[in-house]
Amino acid sequence: MNLITGRLYRKFARFWNSPFITGSRIWLRKIVDEMKIIDFLSPETILTRMKSTDKDGAIKELSDAVSVFTGIESEKIVSVILERERLGSTGIGGGIAIPHGKLKKLDRMVIGFGRSDKGVRFDSLDGKPVFIFWLLLSPYDSTGLHLRLLARIAKLMKDDEFKKKLMDAKSPEDVIHSIEAEDREI
Repeated sequence: MNLITGRLYRKFARFWNSPFITGSRIWLRKIVDEMKIIDFLSPETILTRMKSTDKDGAIKELSDAVSVFTGIESEKIVSVILERERLGSTGIGGGIAIPHGKLKKLDRMVIGFGRSDKGVRFDSLDGKPVFIFWLLLSPYDSTGLHLRLLARIAKLMKDDEFKKKLMDAKSPEDVIHSIEAEDREI
């Protein structure tokens, strides 16, 4: 380490370990650990009877619902989600898909939920149709929170009994009650 990088390193270390920054890191970690899916979900973003039968249609249907809530054009949301889908399908298998993306105009994280009774061809990892959808939109600069929320959703979806409750839900309120109950457990 030369003299300049050594000084910069020491300044950064003092800054990073200062009481203000350390307290902020602890505070932020506590917020993230206490984060609940329900905090980012609204009845307006829940579809209990999706009509689409293909991937593009399902993404459009979910984007339309989230668009009304966020005020961001549906076409922009669809574009961001499809761009992410080109990297690899977000159909994780077991009848679940978690399409997600980041938007510069978004000021908070938003989740949309959709359920299809017939199933949607979504290019899932297991090649099977998708019945339960979670659409996650995050502000462009929220990588850590975005990944934590994706992980939280994926963890919830490992529970077959919970998936059944979501499939049996008749209304957005039923979906919210099911998620609230399960979200408290993890």
